[in-house]
Amino acid sequence: MKTLIRQTITCASIMLLLGPMQSNGAGLPLSVDGETLPSLAPMLEDVLPSVVNISTEGRVSAGSSPFQSDPFFERFFNMMPDSQPRQRRTQSLGSGVIIDSESGYVVTNHHVIENADQIRVRLDDGRSFEAKVVGADPEADVAVIQIPAQSLKAIKLGDSDSLRVGDFVVAIGNPFGLSQTATSGIVSALGRSGLGIEGYEDFIQTDASINQGNSGGALVNLRGELIGVNTAILARGGGNVGIGFAIPVNMVVSLTAQIIEFGEVRRGRLGVHIQDLTPELAEAFGVEAGSGALISKVMPDSAAKAADLREGDVITMVNGRAIKGATELRNVIGLARADEEIELTYIRDRKSFNKKIRIRAVVAESGRGIQISESFEGARLEDVDDSSSQNGQPGIRVVEVTSGSAAWQAGLRSGDIILSVNRQWVFSLEDLVQIVNGRTSGLLLNIQRGESALFLVIP
Repeated sequence: MKTLIRQTITCASIMLLLGPMQSNGAGLPLSVDGETLPSLAPMLEDVLPSVVNISTEGRVSAGSSPFQSDPFFERFFNMMPDSQPRQRRTQSLGSGVIIDSESGYVVTNHHVIENADQIRVRLDDGRSFEAKVVGADPEADVAVIQIPAQSLKAIKLGDSDSLRVGDFVVAIGNPFGLSQTATSGIVSALGRSGLGIEGYEDFIQTDASINQGNSGGALVNLRGELIGVNTAILARGGGNVGIGFAIPVNMVVSLTAQIIEFGEVRRGRLGVHIQDLTPELAEAFGVEAGSGALISKVMPDSAAKAADLREGDVITMVNGRAIKGATELRNVIGLARADEEIELTYIRDRKSFNKKIRIRAVVAESGRGIQISESFEGARLEDVDDSSSQNGQPGIRVVEVTSGSAAWQAGLRSGDIILSVNRQWVFSLEDLVQIVNGRTSGLLLNIQRGESALFLVIP
């Protein structure tokens, strides 16, 4: 009874503090002192039609024991490899955002539609359409799909460069298959990188709840403008722990423009090895710590070599944008198109210089896989970007694999990193050519796929 009286007095005190209130008949106030209570509902009503549900079906190669893929163990135990790689059906759920209502373009994460044979998009109004893939960029985990729908509503685009830590944001998507779910929070941090989630990382971190199925959904500001595409969560169990990541919309816009035009992202390459500046290095080179990327090596026959960049130069700005470290420089260069001219500001011998440099294509020429071996037909390969390699780690990146091709049948997938061939480390395409040396069968590949590793045999 005392508790009830105490609660009644508390409620009465609040009523007096708030002043006259209007009620909707259910005991909930609609306004206080004639002012409507703040609500995200009007903004969400405008944004929700631009966020879609994506469901996919596909096939992937079933995992097998690495011993079974090893020719030595096959001979020792008289095991016969399967004539066809075993496959299993996969299904996935995710989200997407309509960015072009006229053409029906929807942006999502690459991992949402990866290996999909069928992609289904369900709109907020209940309509459902089969989508086709326009193109993707596995390195940044961005993809564009297209639906043949009319009367679509594209989302308004914001400016992720203007974001500040503490800004309010709303995450919209389809977590666990629950359509059109909105969660709110703030921007917890900006420029998150080095997480090992994607090849190019410049994430917005937020505490707005992001769960499985939110991938590819919208992160919007309170004006309903897209400021990021939700992509990942930091939780072992796959659930929300208040740490989620989104790709900044300015990066998304730059990448989707290339994907729509070319079906892929044609990155440029400066051709340098770079590292962060420690306080000791910064003092030695006469710059402020955390205010640039140090060139530790210039690759021969590269754009940097042609521009006379040298070891010991410290790059501090690209196109007027301040560079704080090696990761930021890699991201900026990674967003530039091949053959694009950029302006670098760098410090050499404690003096500042500006120079315009035309960066070169990073992707190997089309058909390079066929020249290596017929077994790689359908796979487009490239050297792992110099600036991303650490301590001479081996690897050749699989950029794209044509469905049904010889490489696809062998089990290669886009995003794979080939670490070794026939137990020999490969550091470049040239290494791969020398090891294969005309062989068209019996190749044992050690593959890194995401956070796992496996062996594949090229039959």
